[in-house]
Amino acid sequence: MKLIDSHCHFDFEIFNHDRAQVWQRCVDAGVCRLVIPGVSASQWRPLALLVNSQPQWSAAVGIHPWWVKKNLVQVAGSTSTTQLGKGLTEHLSQNPCVAIGECGLDAAIDTPLELQVAVFKIQLEIASELRLPLILHVHRAHNEVLKLLKQYHLPGGGVVHAFSGSEQMAMDYWKMGFYLGVGGTITYARAVKTRRTFAQMPLESLVLESDAPDMPLSGRQGQRNSPENLPLIAAELAALRDASLQEVAAATRKNTEILFSL
Repeated sequence: MKLIDSHCHFDFEIFNHDRAQVWQRCVDAGVCRLVIPGVSASQWRPLALLVNSQPQWSAAVGIHPWWVKKNLVQVAGSTSTTQLGKGLTEHLSQNPCVAIGECGLDAAIDTPLELQVAVFKIQLEIASELRLPLILHVHRAHNEVLKLLKQYHLPGGGVVHAFSGSEQMAMDYWKMGFYLGVGGTITYARAVKTRRTFAQMPLESLVLESDAPDMPLSGRQGQRNSPENLPLIAAELAALRDASLQEVAAATRKNTEILFSL
């Protein structure tokens, strides 16, 4: 069994003391690749250096909604969003990345949505121009994100990270070329809607993700999540779909390889 973690923040400081050991446990468990998304401009260069040290790790680069204010403060003046776009384009020209993101909209934070939209649009434009997929963070803003996606030609499609919406909303994204990220949420019995959605969606629309060190599995709340837990998520998805673990592993691996051109 070989699995790909399509969304893992393996560059975060919490892994600094045992990253090599965790990766070895991942390999032993059947996790063969990681996609590590960027969240802030200050992180892009260290992330590039990290993935250069391990050929089975791939970087994405973006501005997460939670880091929008911080990134705009770093760039003074009225052209700050333009400068962010230039910085992103320059980084991509010098460092191989498999996607734009993590980016998107979050209506549950205090950063004004119009400011998030301005930064998100820049990343949509670059994804369109470079034909790269997007890694989307969407929280309480699906309608706004879907409306924006329709305004851009996005040949690379993308993935909706940590999707937890309805089956109809999932189909809306899938029809637009966006996969759905399946993570530890499905291990919680109370996540009825999410579990039902992933049980019904085409297997061709799904990719696995740990979101480590966040999104711990049921029974492990408060603990550091790890990409080595990905087989447990795969097993839960297989059980939900009444499918074999091998079928789920092969399909989600293929989907991730197609999405990110791995």
